[in-house]
Amino acid sequence: MAEMPQSSCLRCNFLKKSEESGCDSLPYVTKATPIGQHGRSNMKLLSCNANRPLAEAIADYLDTRLTRSEVKTFSDQEIFVRIDENVRGEDVFVIQSTSYPANDNLMQLLICMDALKRASARRITAVIPYFGYARQDRKTDGRTPISAKLVANLICSAGADRVLTVDLHAGQIQGFFDIPTDNLFGSPVMVDDIKERYGTKDLIVVSPDVGGVVRARSLAKRLKADLAIVDKRRPEAGKSEVMNIIGDVSGKRCIMLDDMCDSGGTLANAAAALKEHGAKSVSAYVTHGVLSNNAVQRIEKSVLDELVMTDSIQPPEDAINSKSIRILPISPLLGEAIRRIANEESVSKLFDR
Repeated sequence: MAEMPQSSCLRCNFLKKSEESGCDSLPYVTKATPIGQHGRSNMKLLSCNANRPLAEAIADYLDTRLTRSEVKTFSDQEIFVRIDENVRGEDVFVIQSTSYPANDNLMQLLICMDALKRASARRITAVIPYFGYARQDRKTDGRTPISAKLVANLICSAGADRVLTVDLHAGQIQGFFDIPTDNLFGSPVMVDDIKERYGTKDLIVVSPDVGGVVRARSLAKRLKADLAIVDKRRPEAGKSEVMNIIGDVSGKRCIMLDDMCDSGGTLANAAAALKEHGAKSVSAYVTHGVLSNNAVQRIEKSVLDELVMTDSIQPPEDAINSKSIRILPISPLLGEAIRRIANEESVSKLFDR
């Protein structure tokens, strides 16, 4: 697996890359100064335990440091949080994905925000790179919950003034929150990588299911590539069966795009179907690598050339060591969004064409 890029200044790398690409896929980057130099001095970053390496990378991008805090679990599994710095009147960004273990990480986020609220923080922004429970966004049967709405209510009640997240499973979840919610898109990060590694010749973007067509179409438009769709039938939860391919993939290099990879079954089955229809190669790009139930082994045994995912969820050791999986850093995108929010600048311009 290729190593993630190392740099003493992620911001410089991010800006340099956008300049070299002619600001095509990343037209949103501006040469603003880092928070730690000339930005708002009353902005603080705080990390819980779900993905501390990502939080540290975001702090590096913003040329600042993480606020000292303690998040621990008692013997009876109760969670305790203590903020070890003064945050009165501060603009605080709490970085925490609600990934596995979802309930523990969610409680850490809620308790941390409660501590900040009681410590008189001026504004609390919940930075949730991966929003768990997002797939429970509607009633699927009688007497079933809408858990995504419940979680949104909990986050608001715990003291969040704003939410920043990446590639929600369903865009309408933004409406579940009664506070401003920014849903960033991971596709700009992926566009640069695809152009660098694959170019655009004989390229086709594939949605692994009908629900992801809008996301795949957006990427295809950025890459000026064709679009194909995998028509999938799911006989039962956690299992998928590919039925048909909509579009001509024969002789094409296929780039599948999805918001997450959970068990890996959808991507593995879709890749096999694309190969059967004459695809020259098949790679998959996802924002969130959930990777449950032996997903890494399933990906390695599939016909996928590679799975590329961001580090919105801290990748497990077997994924880091896998030759079939590559990880893209998402800290520059999140860091830039945080800088803009702290400086009261537009976040939507991150994705202006």
